Amino acid sequence: MHFAALIVTGLVAVLHTWFLTLEMFLWEKPIGLKTFAMDAQKAAITSVLAKNQGLYNGFLVAGLVWAMVHPDLGVQAQLLRFFLGCVIVAGLYGAATVSRRIFFVQSVPAILALLLASLA
Repeated sequence: MHFAALIVTGLVAVLHTWFLTLEMFLWEKPIGLKTFAMDAQKAAITSVLAKNQGLYNGFLVAGLVWAMVHPDLGVQAQLLRFFLGCVIVAGLYGAATVSRRIFFVQSVPAILALLLASLA
């Protein structure tokens, strides 16, 4: 069960690495415009905010990776709970304020990883 929790946590980290990339580097590119259903003008106006948001996703990735590689299993469990909890809350907020789809893309994988970690 522990290994499965780490695998799913790794997938959550990969997802957030992709979010970071979209928000920091691809926001004004065709894939960013399509992903976030924006026109070029809106993307230009909001690009600084998107880069900031991407940076925060990078912090989540750093925390998740730190948790995954921490040698002390007790500390690892605490780090996993904290950073997966942050991802879940961010996904819930995004679902409430932007799109319900965010809950399924962001929160559901983190909830699954947290459940697996709790059962380990």
